[in-house]
Amino acid sequence: MLDHVFLDAIGALRDTFESALLERQASEERFHADVLLGDLTWETSYSLPGEGLPPRVIAEITLEWPTWSQTAWRSWSIGENVDERPEINIEIVLRVQRLTKAPDPSVLLAVLPNASPVLGDHPLERSSPVVEQVYDEDVQPHEAAVEVSYEGAYRLDDEALADGSTIDGHFAAMGGWIASTLVRLGDLRLEFLPAEEDT
Repeated sequence: MLDHVFLDAIGALRDTFESALLERQASEERFHADVLLGDLTWETSYSLPGEGLPPRVIAEITLEWPTWSQTAWRSWSIGENVDERPEINIEIVLRVQRLTKAPDPSVLLAVLPNASPVLGDHPLERSSPVVEQVYDEDVQPHEAAVEVSYEGAYRLDDEALADGSTIDGHFAAMGGWIASTLVRLGDLRLEFLPAEEDT
């Protein structure tokens, strides 16, 4: 079994999402290794159960383990002094899609907090919304989506580096937070196109 702190973080997130009864979009899960730079990236998506395909509201999660974090972790693991603690870059994109028209982004921001729960030492900070508009062959608006991301870094302290199960506690609040946030977004009075499986 490969023992690595980045895999511990992935496992902790999976556990908290499953505990919150979120549904994993398995076909959208990816694990990338940049062979030139050495960065590792894990991407996955979760939605509320019964949302259809594609889901109306979805959380797209990206964890990145930069090369310098790997170097710092290796140095710490062999007992060397480390000036900077390794960290995992995190982005959580909350996306509302299958919309019949582009919504007013302020409607979404009204139900989204400015930051996530604290993750280690700091919360993830909310970014500005992005609106996406898809047109049909006659250049008429066909489908729209809007997304808001939360970004930040999870810095690993000595306790988390020494015992990967500590990470579980740090990530524990994320599943419930994402689930309740997706429920708030799904409850907005917006018009949605039918799911592909319903057409």
